[in-house]
Amino acid sequence: MDNRQFEQEQLIAGCKRKEALARKKLYERYAPAMLGLCIRYVKERETAQDILQEGFIKIFTKIGEYSGTGSFEAWMKKVFVTTALEYLRQTKVWRSNVSLEDYNENMIDHFDISMAAKLSADEILRHVNELPDGFRTVFNLYAIEGYSHAEIADMLGIKEASSRSQLARARSLLQTKIQNMY
Repeated sequence: MDNRQFEQEQLIAGCKRKEALARKKLYERYAPAMLGLCIRYVKERETAQDILQEGFIKIFTKIGEYSGTGSFEAWMKKVFVTTALEYLRQTKVWRSNVSLEDYNENMIDHFDISMAAKLSADEILRHVNELPDGFRTVFNLYAIEGYSHAEIADMLGIKEASSRSQLARARSLLQTKIQNMY
C-alpha cells in the first residue's frame, strides 16, 4: 500500500468517526475535482458550488456505506453525479430547451477525428459546456461517466431511445462546433 492510499484510508476512517479535521482534509483533497464534475452538469459556477456542498454533505452522511471495496473516488463521483442529476430533475432545466424524442442513427455525418485531436481537454470541455442542458447531461453521463443508455434512461426518467438521441445530437453539435473552428 502506498502512502497516498494509506492517507486516504485514514481520512475515510476519520470521516466515519465524524472527525472535523478528517472531513476538512477530505474536502480539500477532492473538492477541486468534484467541482469540475459539477460544472460539467451545470453551467453556472455558483450552482456547481452549491451542488458541491450538497454532495459533500451526502458524502459525510453516507460515508459509512462505503465498504472499502472498489475505488473511493468512483464512489464519491457517483454521489456527486447523483446530486447534480437531482438538481437538474428538481429544476427541470435539462428538459427545458430540447425534445428528447426522435432518435435517428444517421444524424452524425462523417467526422475527421484529427480535428478534435488538435484541441486541448479544456477546449473540448468548453464546447461540451456550451451544449444545451439535455444534450450535455446525457453526453456527460455516457461519454465521460461511462453509464449505459439503459442506466441513463432510468436515472433521468426518459426512454432509452431518447438517451441515444440526445447523445447523437450532442455529438453532432460538438462536431459542428469543432469543424467550424477550422
